[in-house]
Amino acid sequence: MKPEHKEWIMQEVVKRVLSDKIAKTSKMPLETIIHDTIYHEKKRLEQEKRTKRTFQEAQYWKKIHKKMLSGSEEEKKSLIQEIILRFSHEIVGNFNPKVYSFSTKILPIGLSILLNTISPGVLFSHFPKLPDVSDRLIIQGEIELIQALQHLGTIILVPNHNSNMDSIAMGLAIHKIQLPPFIYGAGLNLFTNSIISYFMNNLGAYKVDRKKSASLYKDTLKEYATCTLECGYHNLFFPGGTRSRSGEIEEHIKLGLLGTGIKAYINNLQKGKEKPNIFIVPCTISYQLVLEAEHLIEDYLKATGKSRYIIEDDEFSKVRRILNFLTSILQLDSRICIRFCPAMDLFGNRVDKQGISYDKRGRVVDISRYTWVNGKVAHDPQRDMQYTKELAEQIKKSYYKNNVIMSTHLVAFVVFQLLKKHYPEMDLYRLLRTVKEDDLPLREVYESMEKILARIKKMVANGDICIDDHIKNLSVDAICDEALQHFRIYHSKVVLLRKGDRLYPQDPDLLFYYSNRLKKYDLEKGMEG
Repeated sequence: MKPEHKEWIMQEVVKRVLSDKIAKTSKMPLETIIHDTIYHEKKRLEQEKRTKRTFQEAQYWKKIHKKMLSGSEEEKKSLIQEIILRFSHEIVGNFNPKVYSFSTKILPIGLSILLNTISPGVLFSHFPKLPDVSDRLIIQGEIELIQALQHLGTIILVPNHNSNMDSIAMGLAIHKIQLPPFIYGAGLNLFTNSIISYFMNNLGAYKVDRKKSASLYKDTLKEYATCTLECGYHNLFFPGGTRSRSGEIEEHIKLGLLGTGIKAYINNLQKGKEKPNIFIVPCTISYQLVLEAEHLIEDYLKATGKSRYIIEDDEFSKVRRILNFLTSILQLDSRICIRFCPAMDLFGNRVDKQGISYDKRGRVVDISRYTWVNGKVAHDPQRDMQYTKELAEQIKKSYYKNNVIMSTHLVAFVVFQLLKKHYPEMDLYRLLRTVKEDDLPLREVYESMEKILARIKKMVANGDICIDDHIKNLSVDAICDEALQHFRIYHSKVVLLRKGDRLYPQDPDLLFYYSNRLKKYDLEKGMEG
């Protein structure tokens, strides 16, 4: 980010959020806003470990509370301004071109050297070429489209969210297809490692503290994202908000950051910006193995609907587990598939390489007219929220159509469905406890896989789903062997074990997790016919 933009953004965020709060004092007095912020911050601090930092934060909010009680209306305005500025400094990201250039050249090589000190067998198997983690990155989809759109406006890239590895994978993919760096929001927990934090702090990441629930913080965060879009910085949001705990494709798209796109677009139109358009590009990330799968599914099963939301002690926080994961990828020739979906405008219309929007009937549309109020471009919060809801639905549909099925997903799904058939009366939690004692004949698994694979291929032909090119023409026994090899080598417990002509589920929770990637396609019905 250019220094002059950073300074303007900081000033603009404070000015806009403060003006908005002052304008709404009839609905919410300034004292109520301050009190609400203090309340939520105190609740957050009560749930965190006591450290020097949390003690200092608690003292700060005590000071704000004391000033609020005796302050005039003008002094309360100053307090809100101070709080917004404090939040802005916490959020603001940076970009250092030298660090970016260094990291994109050195990181893949450095990872490879590091990994091969652990796994010399991988080094020799690839000799004389040094294996590169980025070689395992399969990039598909509308690459030329996104490359064209970067010159016609500002892009918001919206991937599904599986793992904390997603940010690294997306960064490598963006670099490999020669796109400029993207600004992105990263969870505060990812900045705890000093080495990772250094790179993230210099590669355009801005901090998102998901434990902060005060409205004033969320408004500051959204305004920061809006201002970066207005400055023409391409953004990457994970609209699911957090990693999918269950392994499913996201069903719930958060509208907060997503809604910044239409706000920035209207501001661009009002300012007469030469390239006002903001394009939405959904993206799917598919792994054969997910680094934090064990902790994610455990969290999902422990408290479905009451998730801890932030997991601070999962596999991503352990360097050895990251290295084991990446080593497994190299050893297995494992693939990470990133698929860029068809681009759309802020209203869910299809967009071509010229940046022109088309409605469902294929007619060219002037999207600026969507922003009119009485013949003029204007903000209308209720209308714009509805637009964002409709956009979220289109993103979700795009995820399902561009979901790339890998061998581990397919085998886990078939096996889990067959186990469910054995115990039709059991609920999920009882089933997961029971099937550890069960086993399945390979013949039955292969027969069901043939049926499911045939149905998937029809869906692929209709554009309703995607499949890993590597397994598209493999036999079901070869697909099964590949999945079993993956399930055996990385996780702390073998997921699915083959003994002779039978399969034994060793970790039903992980089997359930990987099977969920095929949930909501009604594929289980295909196992009957």
